[in-house]
Amino acid sequence: LFLDGEGDADTAPRLLGALGVSADRLILDDKSRNTYENAVFSRNLVEPKPGETWLLVTSAFHMPRAKALFDKAGFATIPWPVDYRTSGKEGVGFYRDNPMDSIQATTIAVREWIGLFAYRLSGKIDQLFPGPGG
Repeated sequence: LFLDGEGDADTAPRLLGALGVSADRLILDDKSRNTYENAVFSRNLVEPKPGETWLLVTSAFHMPRAKALFDKAGFATIPWPVDYRTSGKEGVGFYRDNPMDSIQATTIAVREWIGLFAYRLSGKIDQLFPGPGG
């Protein structure tokens, strides 16, 4: 299990322990500063073997960029998106009940698009629009 982001290597053992996962089953990356480093460092930590199955668990909005980076790092993973952020309504629009939700959703989307664009320009991913199958 790989978790990226600030403090995950500290909080993950407590959360997973509370869910019954033994600490000796965890391999935690506490060195990466971004998703690119997380993909490379995680691959080096576990040295995945052909035929092994590894899940890549991250927020649904972040999955395209994370999956593209793990693929480029040579770490085959199965995407397992979580933390879907949707109102449940179809269409694109402004949240009239709480306009700040619209601003937050736009900020998240723009950050991910800029990340995809920057990683593509720098050669860290192979596709600007990575698909679910890699």
